[in-house]
Amino acid sequence: MDRSQVEKISKALADETRLMIFEAISGKGEMNCGEIVQLGGVTPATVSHHLKILQEAGLIACHRSGQFVYSTAVRNTIQEYTRALSRMTRGGKSSASRRGKI
Repeated sequence: MDRSQVEKISKALADETRLMIFEAISGKGEMNCGEIVQLGGVTPATVSHHLKILQEAGLIACHRSGQFVYSTAVRNTIQEYTRALSRMTRGGKSSASRRGKI
């Protein structure tokens, strides 16, 4: 996983609502938009917006079943993300500090 993908995932998960949605989907296995709206605090349009960002980051995959679109967590993405973060911490210096940005 390259640095730009790590940044995209980090930004996607930095939003409190998206993190809550991702956690709910991960915990349940799969959810449709209506189920996510029932969690409270978000409208269907807002849920759709957040799902699009999570999907673009590779954190969820969406598939249609009848009239519903279901979202599932892409566990492989999280595993690769964790490995990438782990590689960044080796040696005690971030790649930004090695490039002189910190």
